[in-house]
Amino acid sequence: MKFANLFHPAPRPWTARRVAVNGARLRVLIVDDNHDAALALAAYLSLEDFESRAVFGGDDAVELGIAWSPHVVLMDISMPRCNGYEAARALRRDPRTEGIAIIAHTAFDKIEVRQHLSDSEFDGYVQKGWPPSQLVALITKLAR
Repeated sequence: MKFANLFHPAPRPWTARRVAVNGARLRVLIVDDNHDAALALAAYLSLEDFESRAVFGGDDAVELGIAWSPHVVLMDISMPRCNGYEAARALRRDPRTEGIAIIAHTAFDKIEVRQHLSDSEFDGYVQKGWPPSQLVALITKLAR
């Protein structure tokens, strides 16, 4: 067992949703109002051979989700104007984006995130500060 897994067990998907990649490069949209964190994570995921882009708010996530069609969205929760719950619900309501896998990537703990869900807005959860390998593992589990 890896040392990191002693403190952060491998994340498991919350839903049965899996995104068909069909041999394409996996597209990941990072949504976080902390610009530096979002850009750093996008750079890291690019090194993992994902095509990644970053936006800095929930409204932008919905707009780029429709325009770019990412396979997976990493969604912060606490953001001004349009928070992660609202953005995830908007993505789920739109037929163009309803099939995207959405991962809650937040400082909130898992229990708090689940308490605020009204449906299956999020397909998984990784707490900020966990090893990036945990995030990559969950992203790849949600893609087929």
